[in-house]
Amino acid sequence: MKESLFPAKVLLFGEYGIIENASGLSIPHNFYQGTLKFHSNFSFKKEFLHSNSQLEKYYKFLLFLEQKKKNLAKIDLKNLYEDIQKGIFFHSNIPQGYGIGSSGALVAAVYDKYAKNKLCLIKKRNIITLKKIFSQMESFFHGKSSGIDPLICYLNIPILIRSEKDISSIGIPEKNNFQGKGKGGGAIFLIDSGFPRKTSSMIEFFFVKLKHDSFKKMLKEEFMKYNEKCIEAFLKGDFKILLKNVKSLSTWVFHHFRPMIPKNFWKIWEEGLFTNLHYLKLCGSGGGGFILAFTPNYEISREKLKQYATEVLFRF
Repeated sequence: MKESLFPAKVLLFGEYGIIENASGLSIPHNFYQGTLKFHSNFSFKKEFLHSNSQLEKYYKFLLFLEQKKKNLAKIDLKNLYEDIQKGIFFHSNIPQGYGIGSSGALVAAVYDKYAKNKLCLIKKRNIITLKKIFSQMESFFHGKSSGIDPLICYLNIPILIRSEKDISSIGIPEKNNFQGKGKGGGAIFLIDSGFPRKTSSMIEFFFVKLKHDSFKKMLKEEFMKYNEKCIEAFLKGDFKILLKNVKSLSTWVFHHFRPMIPKNFWKIWEEGLFTNLHYLKLCGSGGGGFILAFTPNYEISREKLKQYATEVLFRF
């Protein structure tokens, strides 16, 4: 079987805001990838058993949609079931519960191999249709899904989200040549909090807050404004303006989304804001997994955070 690799994704900007039609910017992250393959190597045994059983549960979910005539994706369920019995599994190095699309990559892989009428042309109409399909397919894993994660993993291109129906592919600054100045001192990087998180509980917390008009007003008037300015500065490669607005965004999140920040990062988060050494933000829903960091001096930040594993996404 020819292996198609599906990357992880990083939502640089837009966490939670995209639920309320704020802008978002998501990029593929090819350091982590996954692929469907058949079990043939004993060293994969533990991974195979878990993944194969998960695929069987997923098959039953897709079959239920088919029987209710609610399925948006026309999946060849007969072929999928036969392959599950033959020992297919999702071989992946994408950490689960880390906010970088482990379930999104799996959904993309299943769609790519088993969809009867695959959509793959990068047209706005197709992107919106795919998002709807993937939203339904990924709901098995999270209860509710925007469909953005599988979309990024499937298309393997940066996506700019302006609203639910305004989504397009976009060019972004080169990862190792941000603002055309090569590798400077600054960086955007991931920090491993050391433990996974549960997306559903974080989303529930957000929706409870959203019931309060005062919070909804702040989200629209403050969070969305900082978020928009961050995206604009990033796309222009203007890191000075980017850092200024990321600081505002990081401060807002620290005050209003504190339960979504792992407790062992509260002090680090606050110190970063006070010293301007680095600014932290949620990577996806928060609660654990990866945390995004923006710094004008990566070497100093890395030394300060040496107890945690870090991984550079962009240098500037």
